[in-house]
Amino acid sequence: MNRTAPLVYLGGLMVEAGEQLARLNGHDRPADLHDRFLGWARARGGTMFHVNPEPGAEIHHTDPFATPGGQRSPARRLRGRLAAPVTLWTAPGPAGLTVSSTLVAEGEPDRLLGLIDPESDLWAAVEAAGRFAVAPLGPPHRQLADRFAGLFPSPGGLFAIGSWLDTPYGPVPADAGGWAGCQLDTAREYGWGLLVEATIETVELAEETSPLLHYRGRYHELG
Repeated sequence: MNRTAPLVYLGGLMVEAGEQLARLNGHDRPADLHDRFLGWARARGGTMFHVNPEPGAEIHHTDPFATPGGQRSPARRLRGRLAAPVTLWTAPGPAGLTVSSTLVAEGEPDRLLGLIDPESDLWAAVEAAGRFAVAPLGPPHRQLADRFAGLFPSPGGLFAIGSWLDTPYGPVPADAGGWAGCQLDTAREYGWGLLVEATIETVELAEETSPLLHYRGRYHELG
């Protein structure tokens, strides 16, 4: 039996039920609910997805279309060994995308760079508006990062769940450690991605929080 469709459906129900329980009980949804669901889905040696029923097929616990490790280029394997901060880019529309290639360059003015998917809804919104917001994510944002990366269902839309702060540059998570408002300068093809260069126009910093890191295809925390 193909388990992918039922698991996606059940994942959507889990998100809706968690939000409803949080509203009824007056407190946040359990922080480990996402991990508990994934643990249940993988129970008894099971897997989230099965790519190919033929003998010798690869089984992946996250991305059903992931390239098997032995078939990845050396450059891609090197990239996987570089821990990167996980950020959320958003733009008026709204649209958003999880990005783990964000770099800040200090100067006069301060600049921000990142590699994104040129076919993403985010890029279409950024190109139209000429501006976007960037927010660093923390450990509580694992499910949010998966949603905006297209790896987890988002019933009602990407911004339907959670608390958001509206800004002229795009919505940002209300519990993020801060955000930057950026003016688009230029963008060009770079490898298989789109290298976006922007000027940082405003920075809002909240209380310092631990970062969420992406390393070897998984999320990690410091410590």
